[in-house]
Amino acid sequence: MTAHARFAGRTALVTGGGTGIGREIALAFAREGARVVVSGRTAAPLKETVALIETEGGEAAAVTADVTSSEDTAALVRETVDRFGGLDVAVNNAGVFVPPAPAADIPEEDWRRALDVNLTGTWLALKHQVARMRVQEGGGAIVNVSSNLGVHSRQPGLAAYVASKAALGALTRNAALDHIGEGVRINTVSPGKVDAPMSTLPGETPEEKAARMRTSIPRGRAAHTAEIAAAVLYLASDEAGSTVGADLVVDGASTA
Repeated sequence: MTAHARFAGRTALVTGGGTGIGREIALAFAREGARVVVSGRTAAPLKETVALIETEGGEAAAVTADVTSSEDTAALVRETVDRFGGLDVAVNNAGVFVPPAPAADIPEEDWRRALDVNLTGTWLALKHQVARMRVQEGGGAIVNVSSNLGVHSRQPGLAAYVASKAALGALTRNAALDHIGEGVRINTVSPGKVDAPMSTLPGETPEEKAARMRTSIPRGRAAHTAEIAAAVLYLASDEAGSTVGADLVVDGASTA
């Protein structure tokens, strides 16, 4: 816990909270006073995140859920409210990266999976989160984690991922317009390459990865997961009270 507890007394839900960026976001909220619920499809890494939070003196719970299931996402919100009394912040971080392929050669199951998880899954989560936030005093804040691929840039072989994330950007902005009048602020964080497993090539050593990042990113390195978490916490905080429908790109000038 820190002296600067922006989220003291509040409850934050983080999907995809078992590893990488999601775990870092969950830890960051807990360090600033939030009670945190982490969700994902696999129980073990979620329990590890909870244990890390509790070791630091925070309060957290794990709920296994698949964001592509409306029943799961509705139950996730219910369990969060039942456990901690409300839902003040939701971070929709769950996502999937399907194998690269030219657009016309993408297997149909990979196309559907990218859209089901990255777009429809986020919409289902948002749908049930807003349903709770719009009826509680103080509303709430939602941050969708997208990518600098999609709205901001494209890359050969990644059409399924790019299409899903571009659509997520449009969904977030339209949802922000739809629900700000009900007291629900919705924004996006769009990371570029991040110092996390998803940005490591098969068989690549840490030294090889660092060398690749030095030449491929103007900043000279991948973003740290803590830097992505800081952007998410800002958008979820009262300090960003007039920030609605924003897309905060954190990519070391890769798409500048």
